[in-house]
Amino acid sequence: MSEANALTPLPEAMAEGAAAVEQILDEVLAAPQGHEARLFEAMRYASLDGGKRLRPFLTLECARLFDTPDSYSLRAGVAVELIHCYSLIHDDLPAMDDDDLRRGKPSCHIAFDEATAILAGDALQAIAFEILADSATHPDAEVRAALVKGLAIASGGNGMVGGQMIDLAAEHSDADVSTITRMQRLKTGALISFSCEAGAIVGRASDEARQALLHYANDLGLAFQIADDLLDVLGTAEDVGKATQKDEAAGKATFVSLLGVPEAQERAQLLIEQAIARLDMFGEKAAHLRAIANFVVKRRT
Repeated sequence: MSEANALTPLPEAMAEGAAAVEQILDEVLAAPQGHEARLFEAMRYASLDGGKRLRPFLTLECARLFDTPDSYSLRAGVAVELIHCYSLIHDDLPAMDDDDLRRGKPSCHIAFDEATAILAGDALQAIAFEILADSATHPDAEVRAALVKGLAIASGGNGMVGGQMIDLAAEHSDADVSTITRMQRLKTGALISFSCEAGAIVGRASDEARQALLHYANDLGLAFQIADDLLDVLGTAEDVGKATQKDEAAGKATFVSLLGVPEAQERAQLLIEQAIARLDMFGEKAAHLRAIANFVVKRRT
């Protein structure tokens, strides 16, 4: 793909990035012949033709700050997206959030069956690390090892999966704002943070630049989740692509239930302003990252 410059409107730049991600996903998820073909059909169902591809776009844009070839950052971003897609499959299962709808269509376990959905998620996770370990992702083995380690931490018990465990436990306890904040920094924020960190890793960024991007991502990730909680209350199933108001019906603690709509909106906006300020050192090259921050709190899906 062509390297989008900071003057390209964000929707156009995101659409171009999503198309490039889609192409790579289509290639790495090519279905083999034989009995395992149904597994790959489920993997493709859950991964292709859907989503904003926000996480790989963050990787792409962060890597561009350091003039890194898009071919490297796109593959790193696709690995993150595969982890994200696997997590959505498992989150939708009856044992987790029990959602029948995802991205406006039946969830993977509804379209196939629970066992196939579990296996599809497992296989997507494995392919993510296979991609990162491939020399096509980066010629430097140390860079590839750093990517593998970073994604493992972000997606495991000290990251996304740990956050999901806290989320399940919070359904049966009186969680406060600090608990919900920690949960979301792990469940949602860890993968968003690594999306930005991956761009810094493939770009061999300085420690100062890497830390700035991590701080930006931490603020962005938390604002993203507050916006999600607001959409669950204020959005419609048609807009969001899945059932809404489920958290409230289940009596689940969220930023909105604990803070109320106005304060939750205010906190999200403050986080976004803080995130944008983290990018000062990058100048105009970070224009899309600033625009993404505003997009996160204003999105309707």
